[in-house]
Amino acid sequence: MTAGLDAGFAPEAIEAGRKLFAGPCDFFFAAAKSDGLPPIGAPEIAFAGRSNVGKSSLINALTGRATLARTSHTPGRTQELIFFALGERLTLVDMPGYGYAAVGKQKSASWAGLVRDYLRGRPSLMRAFVLVDGRRGIMDSDEATMTALDKAAVSYAIVLTKRDEVKAAAQPALVAATLERLRKRPAAYPNVFFTSAHTGEDVPELRAHVATLIEERSLT
Repeated sequence: MTAGLDAGFAPEAIEAGRKLFAGPCDFFFAAAKSDGLPPIGAPEIAFAGRSNVGKSSLINALTGRATLARTSHTPGRTQELIFFALGERLTLVDMPGYGYAAVGKQKSASWAGLVRDYLRGRPSLMRAFVLVDGRRGIMDSDEATMTALDKAAVSYAIVLTKRDEVKAAAQPALVAATLERLRKRPAAYPNVFFTSAHTGEDVPELRAHVATLIEERSLT
């Protein structure tokens, strides 16, 4: 494991995560407007990130289903908040990607408003996961999203993606630089995950993290 990755999960936590995401998982709702969100139900986790960062691929890897979330090489395809029910224990939310220049300003503003309203007004949201392309590191649009989450007091964690496309020798420096960017951010989880939807690296740890969040929530 690369220094700085959240590798401190006991085997029972890894197993709890595996069991959680092994359950049935199905699409159940799509929301294009903030006044059209589904009723509050199971705890939720949301996936945010630049267009083509790999949100849908990561959701598919977490659930072990190749086609649950639609993946595309065309940026800007996810235009709604897409809700998936993981049994009755958890809801996964795939959010519209940001930072895609070809999307018109009016559409981009509409998506941004939808995401902002969801993040600020969803009491069932346990944590947002901000996905960052591991080949590029944190970009200005990622910083803007993190700042918005800090201001809204929404807890979030950084998930670096496409680990299999980053040379092993470069990974420690990337993780260290990412941790430094998080150091003074009040709503950020103080460790990062570095995943590969292709090889499955750090996917069990991310599942374990989510299972731990659910367990902690049930005790409060």
